[in-house]
Amino acid sequence: MSCSERLRLEMRLRGLRVTPQRAVIIETVSHLGGHPTATEVYREAARRLPGLNPATVYRTLEALQAAGMVDGMGGPGGKSRFSVRDLSHPHHHLVCIDCGGELELDPSWITGLARQVRRRKGFRLHTHHLTLTGLCRDCAARASAEGG
Repeated sequence: MSCSERLRLEMRLRGLRVTPQRAVIIETVSHLGGHPTATEVYREAARRLPGLNPATVYRTLEALQAAGMVDGMGGPGGKSRFSVRDLSHPHHHLVCIDCGGELELDPSWITGLARQVRRRKGFRLHTHHLTLTGLCRDCAARASAEGG
């Protein structure tokens, strides 16, 4: 089964109507890799589907996120970034709110945290995709040097 067939099937299983726009948008997020912004998704998807409206991309990304097919994470300047959810490969990030730098975290660290939270608070964390924000080493050092 091809990637696009798998994504279309997943949309149907999650109760989403498969439209050409939705199919192109989810395929674009998947093929771009990393964590593209909605603007980046729009630019690439519009190459494949001329006439695509930016508002359609934003609405579709929101619908895909609500359906659990796409994960969103905040980025610098309030720009959200997106990736296709893959429960077999959880991944976690540290995102610098100053420079936008991104580091991946070892999933076992988050799994350990989730176990402690569940044991101590009875709360089950969803740990398939987690983003923690703060200042990277360089930006933190710069802020300290500037008295911040």
